[in-house]
Amino acid sequence: MTFKTTSRSACWSLWSTEKTVPVALAVVIVALTAGTASAHDGTGLAGGFISGFLHPLNGPDHMLAMVAVGLWGAILGRPLVIALPVVFPLMMAVGGVLGILGFPMPPVELGIGLSVLVLGSAIAFSWKPADWIAIVLVAVFALFHGFAHGQELPSAADPTGYSLGFVASTGLLHIVGIIIGYGALRFGGLAVLRVLGGLIAAAGLWFLFRAVA
Repeated sequence: MTFKTTSRSACWSLWSTEKTVPVALAVVIVALTAGTASAHDGTGLAGGFISGFLHPLNGPDHMLAMVAVGLWGAILGRPLVIALPVVFPLMMAVGGVLGILGFPMPPVELGIGLSVLVLGSAIAFSWKPADWIAIVLVAVFALFHGFAHGQELPSAADPTGYSLGFVASTGLLHIVGIIIGYGALRFGGLAVLRVLGGLIAAAGLWFLFRAVA
């Protein structure tokens, strides 16, 4: 009985080790190779829940920022690993309302690119600020992501369904980031997370370059 239990534990550890790093790398690679098309180009994003759910997945800037929130949360631990994935969707919803109302904001694409750069750098350097600083940073970045989304909502066929889909997808991307983060910390150490953070930060630089070009 002891032998079987030990064997199962060993197999599970081996399977987890083999799977965690490839999945983490796949998320970053897919995001970086998703093409140069921005998730915010154009209006008329007709559709409901499914269309909204797929929207962050079609934009590497959105996807990397949301996964990065989960990764950073895994580094910071409790309570931020729970608080950050809650704050981001809430403030993103606020940003969406501001976008619908046409509230004046700094260049949105610049803010989104900066969010990817800063979050990636925070992961790469394993930055652990005071809780309130991390929450404020994530909240501000979420406003930019939500604002870009809100600007597109008025022309959508089903704004409510689209919004729910977008928020649900955002939450799942946060969870993916947390799972990858904890898996990397357990089986690969902090060095793996720092490499992922560096790749995300590099993508953020590219997004910033495109925003100002």
